[in-house]
Parts: sequence; structure tokens; C-alpha cells
Amino acid sequence: MQSDFTITVSEEVNAPMNYPGTITMHGQLFRLTMFGLEAAYDGKTLYTYNADVDELTLSNPTEQELREANPFLYAQALVPVCNVTERTMNDGKQTLITLTPKDQSIGINRFTLRVRTADLMPLQVEIKEGKKSTVLKMKEPKYVAPQNEYVLKPDKNTYINDMRF
Repeated sequence: MQSDFTITVSEEVNAPMNYPGTITMHGQLFRLTMFGLEAAYDGKTLYTYNADVDELTLSNPTEQELREANPFLYAQALVPVCNVTERTMNDGKQTLITLTPKDQSIGINRFTLRVRTADLMPLQVEIKEGKKSTVLKMKEPKYVAPQNEYVLKPDKNTYINDMRF
């Protein structure tokens, strides 16, 4: 899957904040551009490039770190501890999947995923945590052939911070 997206973070007391980005995903593999950073995960190493300081950090992310970076992995982890409901909307064109925790101690009130019914293309994710709402909205998502773009290669002058163990 490939898409531009916008993340909107809203709290009752503050004005919503919007953050644009771009993502390409294939299973757990991804390449993400956001906040002036570029990140890629090849299934083993997480590459994070900060152009402001011309630094490439290499790390072996934990499963928790991957779930935080990838809302679809987060949803998979939530399924066993949530009640899951599914509702067809918009004349059958979209499906709304809602995960509601069985126990509120996991930190969220609700996780909602909106997909295109015909091909299960993710369109929107909303995570509700107390008074805070985070919405990830895809802009014209499309399926693409698997890419070989899940490794970031530095220029010869880029500082490499290798934190792998």
C-alpha cells in the first residue's frame, strides 16, 4: 500500500494539530516520511534519517516500538484484548471495524479502522484515548507492487549512528 496521509491530533482544550506524511507498506515492512524525518523498516533494522543533522540511525526495534510506528500492527495486538465489531457503511462501500477494550487499563477507549469494503484498503484510523483523539486519514491510497525501498542508504558524509545490538 502507498499513500499520502494526514494525522490530526485533537484534545478538548487545544486546537487540532495536523501532521502530513507519506507511507509505503508491505506487511511489516514500511517507509515513512514525516516531521522532516525519513524512516524505513526492512523486517530487521529500523533506519531513521534526520536531514537537519545528516544522521542515519540504525536500530533493532522492539515489537512495542513497531506497534507505535504502525497503527495496523497496533490494531493486531489489540484484537485479543478487545471486543471487535464490524459495520458496513456508505451503501456497502466502506466497513467500519471498532475495537473496544474489554479492560480500560490498556490505555485507550476505542480504536476504529475504516476500510474500503471491496479490497480492504485502509482509509482511516482513529484512536480515542481519554480526551485525546488521533486520526490518521489516507489520501488516495493504492496498492503497489512490493518495493525495494525499505533500506535507507547514507551519503558518504552522513553520520551513521548504529544502535543495533
